[in-house]
Amino acid sequence: MHFLITAGGTREYIDPVRFISNASSGRMGYALAAATLKAGHKVTLITAPTALQTPAGAKVIDVQTAKEMFNAVRRHFKKCDCLIMAAAVADYTPVKKSKIKIKKANKNLVIKLRPTVDILKWAGKNKKKNQVVVGFALDDKNLRPNAEKKLKDKNLDMIIANTPASIGADKSSVEVKISSRKWVKFPQMTKSAIAERIISLIEGISG
Repeated sequence: MHFLITAGGTREYIDPVRFISNASSGRMGYALAAATLKAGHKVTLITAPTALQTPAGAKVIDVQTAKEMFNAVRRHFKKCDCLIMAAAVADYTPVKKSKIKIKKANKNLVIKLRPTVDILKWAGKNKKKNQVVVGFALDDKNLRPNAEKKLKDKNLDMIIANTPASIGADKSSVEVKISSRKWVKFPQMTKSAIAERIISLIEGISG
């Protein structure tokens, strides 16, 4: 199978040196890429900036912004068998980016934001044919209900739900739901171990 995997937190630039981002380390996406390669599949990894070492054997596409990530997914989606959106794509981006560094002043700075493209919805609801589309849902309350809504609204095949405690952590616990099946909870384990179990589940539903 050919897996298209996204990882890391996008950067939405305010000016040439400042940006809005999030605390994503990219570890889950990179662990998924490594597990996919270990299982003998082909991987295209679309990654926002991280401090991680690229998994050997993966084709890597470096991006920074949500728009760049969307464009990369759009270019490669047709050729993949499975899309895993593990990246923490910014929900909002500045309406206007300053071409020069904004100088500090003794007054409030107001930055107007607009929504970014919903890449997961674009793939699952609008473009999916035979591909398996997998998403992540991070929430601090009502985890399962919110994840199930995302699974349904975006026409996903699988949703992986976790809490903010998983951000940047070496180990975490996740809950997984495949469409039309019951929830499965993974106990606390390394992200590498979680990734291997997720890839095994995807192999089971792709055939």
